[in-house]
Amino acid sequence: MIFFASLAILAGVLVSLSRQINGRLALSTSAMESSFWNHLVGLVFITIIALIVGGLFAGEPQAAPWWAYLGGTVGVIFIAAGSWLIARIGAARTALLIIAGQMVFGVLIDVAMGAPGNLWARVVGVGLILAGMWVTHAGKKAA
Repeated sequence: MIFFASLAILAGVLVSLSRQINGRLALSTSAMESSFWNHLVGLVFITIIALIVGGLFAGEPQAAPWWAYLGGTVGVIFIAAGSWLIARIGAARTALLIIAGQMVFGVLIDVAMGAPGNLWARVVGVGLILAGMWVTHAGKKAA
């Protein structure tokens, strides 16, 4: 479990780093161009890694439902929106709002799918995140 938790934390660090890098690129270009370069470089990188490690064409893509391919579209919107937002509301606030959105929707998905776990703990966790957002927002207005 510690390995998986560490991997998830590393992924969170990389998402924050990615947001910062793309936000900086968006300042020099645009959110759309930043998203374009992000995905083009990512495509080249993952293709090289997959060709070295193997597994680039290991599955049966025709077996996946049509909506499974919408992840790329959602990813492009996520990258472009994050790049645009960082320059306008800052990295910390953007990250906090993204995490809040992920947590709220994650809890909704877990509830809808009947995932095991304590519903109240999840609701309290999301409530604490939302409270943290409110506190940082209220602190900015007072300053």
